[in-house]
This record gives sequence, C-alpha cells and structure tokens, in this order.
Amino acid sequence: MSSPDVAVVIPTLRRPDELTRALRSVFAQQGAESRLREIVVADNDPEASARATVEALKGESPVPLIWTHAPRPGVATARNTGLSATQAPLIAFLDDDEAASPGWLAALLRGQAATGADAVFGPIRGRVPEETGWATSYLESFFGREGPEGDQLIDEPYGCGNSLLVRATALPGEAPFHVGSDQIGGEDDVLFAALKARGGRFGWVADAWVDEFAPPHRATLRYALTRAFAYGQGPSQTAAEARDWLGVGRWMAIGVVQTLVWGAAALALTIMGRASRAQMADRAARGLGKIMWMKGFEPRFYGQSELDRLNRLSRSS
Repeated sequence: MSSPDVAVVIPTLRRPDELTRALRSVFAQQGAESRLREIVVADNDPEASARATVEALKGESPVPLIWTHAPRPGVATARNTGLSATQAPLIAFLDDDEAASPGWLAALLRGQAATGADAVFGPIRGRVPEETGWATSYLESFFGREGPEGDQLIDEPYGCGNSLLVRATALPGEAPFHVGSDQIGGEDDVLFAALKARGGRFGWVADAWVDEFAPPHRATLRYALTRAFAYGQGPSQTAAEARDWLGVGRWMAIGVVQTLVWGAAALALTIMGRASRAQMADRAARGLGKIMWMKGFEPRFYGQSELDRLNRLSRSS
C-alpha cells in the first residue's frame, strides 16, 4: 500500500520576496520527493500580486506549482482557498514569512506516520532584524516555537504555520477554517479546538524545523504584546463559542491572577532595567486577554487591516 500524497499550502499577501524564499525552501526539500504532489500558493491580495511571482518560479518547482486567488482579504479565507485547489489527503502549511529546512517535509511525514496524529507540528526559529536591541531575545522567542526533544503525541496543539494535517479528520468540509477569524487570526485555534472535541490527536515532530523571519513592523515589543493579548483571548473565546460560561468565568479568573502577578513582576523588572521584563509583560498581556475577550477588544492583524497598512506603506514610499 503506497503512502498518501501531501500538498504544501502557502497563504500570502503582498510579500513577493518572502514568498520567493518560502517557495524555494519547499523546492529544496529532501527525502519527500515521491510524496509531494503539488505546492499551492493562496494569493490573498485583491490585486492578485503574487501571480507574477508564482509564474516566474514555476520552472524551478519539482512539482506542479499552483496559484489560486482569494480576493477577500482574510487569513481563514486564504487557507480555505488554498485547500480548495488541491485534493491531496495530507496538507502541510507553511507561512509566507517562513523558510523550511531541507528535511522539513520528510520529518513531518515520518512524525505523522509514527504518532498517528491528526495534526503534527514542528519547531520554529524566530529571526528578527538586528536593530531590536534589548528585546531581541524575547522577540526571537516570541516568533519562535519550542517543544519536546523527540517525536511524540502532545496534549495541546500549536498554530498552523509549520504543520501537517490529515485532511479527512482534521480538515472537514469545504471550508474548515472559521471565516469569522479573517481579520483577527485564531482560525487555527477554532479548528483545533473542534478537532480535540472530536477526539483528535496532536503530535510534535522535533526535526521539522522552519525559520520565521519577522519583518521590522512586527519585530517590536508593542506588536508582540498586542499579539500576546490576542493569544490570551483564545481560551475565553473558545469557551464562549461553546457556551461554556463556567469555563469563561474560570479563564477570566485565571486572567485576573495572571495580570496582577505578572504585571507587578514586569513593573519591578522595568524599574531594575532587566530585559526579562518583556517576558513578564507578555504573560500579563495574555492574562489581560483572558479577561477582555469580548468583541470590540479584538486586535486586527490580518485581512483588510493588513492590506490597509500595506497600502499606506506603498503610498509613503
């Protein structure tokens, strides 16, 4: 019995250089050549700007390189559109600001086969510009991802960037990603919470490395803490979606304690001038997010908000 094929899906929004780097890292994969069916780029720009990049790189690709258009800006819509362009039974997600190590895909495939998990995840090295100063260590950690030393089943999932999902069990229906998350992110939290509720299993693959390159406008303490706040909202919002109001209350109570304890620690470390104040502020921000989880407090990082930011940058340059 032959092993199932895999497609790599890369959502993108106006990052031609980053997309080129991500694609070439997939072209260079070793050990998974016989399993890789196709590479799909989901272009989330209404003006279809990634099409030229994809066309220019088709001659370098060892497998069909597919461009598909998701003109409505939004991270969930982009992922759903990418999925609709392939029928591969296994889906690997790589973000356009990531670059995969040569053995990345082979490691994910081995890890999934060994664990039998519905979704497996790999580690990420965070890369930030040199001018981030005292916050560099924190920002590298923030944009990175660590896990167990070996391949194994894990209790909780990570994000979609650098993941391999079994389509039949982890990605049900034609549009498995929640489009209500288009502007704020967290579409993978909703997906994986539902998978866990169905009895799905998650796995970790220690050798499936990718690098994530944070652009200058994201490699800031303000951006990272805002994202931390949004991550903190996740548990409370997931409980609210399930109408588990006791769960919402529990997460909010946890958030109060975290905000007070870690906020006080961040303040003390700031007075002492310690770089570790960033980690404490991160924890406090996540606690605050658990309290302020309601609509109206959701930061917007994706979709139209990101497109508007890019438009402002293009006009000012």
